[in-house]
Amino acid sequence: MSRYFVIGDVHGKAGMLDSLLKAWKEEDQLIFLGDLIDRGENGRAVLERVKDLVEQKNAICLSGNHEYMFLAWLDNPEERYDHYRRNGGDTTINSILGRPLDAPVDGICDAKRVIEEAGDLVAFIRQMPFHVETEHLIFVHAGLDLTLDKWQDTTDYQKVWLRAPFHEAENKTGKGIVFGHTPTTYLTGEPMESSKLWQTADGKIGMDGGAVYGGVLHGILFENGEIAEHYAICNDGFVANDD
Repeated sequence: MSRYFVIGDVHGKAGMLDSLLKAWKEEDQLIFLGDLIDRGENGRAVLERVKDLVEQKNAICLSGNHEYMFLAWLDNPEERYDHYRRNGGDTTINSILGRPLDAPVDGICDAKRVIEEAGDLVAFIRQMPFHVETEHLIFVHAGLDLTLDKWQDTTDYQKVWLRAPFHEAENKTGKGIVFGHTPTTYLTGEPMESSKLWQTADGKIGMDGGAVYGGVLHGILFENGEIAEHYAICNDGFVANDD
């Protein structure tokens, strides 16, 4: 029997993550779909918590586009800081460096400081895989290029950035594809605070609940490829679902 407890986009919402993890049983494989950081207020705490779970509890954390942007900024701060800033990077930079979240950021000097003062967290982000394939399911942050003869040829960039071309393409992989990245409100038409997942007849399951936008943080327990339990955390408490 294969059991996977999967968590959607956290985006620095450490309290919501702690609440959701209360539903996880250690015998179940824990998988994070990426986007641990940016926009939310406590990126450092989330990174430290997930890093510990990976190292101590054999959890798996995929890279999301926000980890991808974070590394692009560190590797080329002169050219990449503005893009990272526009996508909520300043909150993560200040969180990692222990400053007020509204402190001014120097994109070049602070890149050096992050590398020097949080090298362990940078190294953790650099080793994140871009997808995980199991007997019944494929886990990925954003999506796969389903127009390819072999979906495995999807680039890492596509795995963290794809939206409509993946959502609209037919899934011929023979497996369910579990992803985050695009808040479900844009796929379902439901309000941001809805706990409804996006599910398609061909096996796509979208589970970015828009936690950082006032939505929910989703957790799904998959058993033999099927949803066995579904949890959704909102800012003011814990909601359990069976949909």
